[in-house]
Amino acid sequence: MRVSLKVNAVWLLGLFLLCSTEWAVADGSRVTATGGATSIEGSAGGGVVPWAVINGYGSSDEWSATAVATGVFVDDYTLKVIGASVSYDNRIELSYARQRLKLDTIGGYLEQDIYGVKYKVAGELLYTRMPQISVGLQYKTVDDFFLPEAVGARDDSGIDYYVAASKVFFDAFMGRNVLVNGTLRATKANQGGLLGFGSADNNDYELMNEVAVALLLTDNLVMGMDYREKPDELDFSGEDDWQDFFIGWFANKNFSVVLAYADLGSIAGLDNQKGWYLSFEAAL
Repeated sequence: MRVSLKVNAVWLLGLFLLCSTEWAVADGSRVTATGGATSIEGSAGGGVVPWAVINGYGSSDEWSATAVATGVFVDDYTLKVIGASVSYDNRIELSYARQRLKLDTIGGYLEQDIYGVKYKVAGELLYTRMPQISVGLQYKTVDDFFLPEAVGARDDSGIDYYVAASKVFFDAFMGRNVLVNGTLRATKANQGGLLGFGSADNNDYELMNEVAVALLLTDNLVMGMDYREKPDELDFSGEDDWQDFFIGWFANKNFSVVLAYADLGSIAGLDNQKGWYLSFEAAL
């Protein structure tokens, strides 16, 4: 019931805005794919890294919205994510994501809610020499703290803060455009927050580097990679950096699909977690 109420609240907000406001439509102002995809934490970007881009295709004085369903299928775990977001003026983005990690090998679930906000402070992705620069935060809270506490986590909730810069370089590689993104994140999250926040020995924020590169093969086909540095605070098990190699198909400004191969390293004591990532996104 708790999950249903939260998801319904997001959709009711979207429905209210849809009925009361001018929205960007399929032939809106922004170029296809410039809203990126949706990360597993709900923010616009790549699979595991938030970019500086704002979701959807709304431009000046326009609203936009997205809904996403994602599955990550690695050796011993299955992560399912549902999410939604709204944005205004290509300036501010509000997002929500619900994560459910199924422990396929040892049994049970870990679940987490993530509420995000992102604000573009300077630059443009395409039209200025300065890259688009955005700041954001993600408030994360786990449902059941029993397992995270048992493995040494200090808190059941926490906030990630980040600054991201994204820029498209025209005709940069074999006549194709290339997007480059860099993100700096301050975090206490263990395994993105699914194993709680901080530890008995350390409750300080750590600065983590995240990068992404994407090659625009055509106007609606993109391939690239994400790399996300991770903290390693729990004595229970090591935590490795995440990376993925993706291909995204933006059928139009209303629908996109991202397929990726992900390497998530060690998760909760089980090593070499590799597998497939598949995400479907609808946008207004």
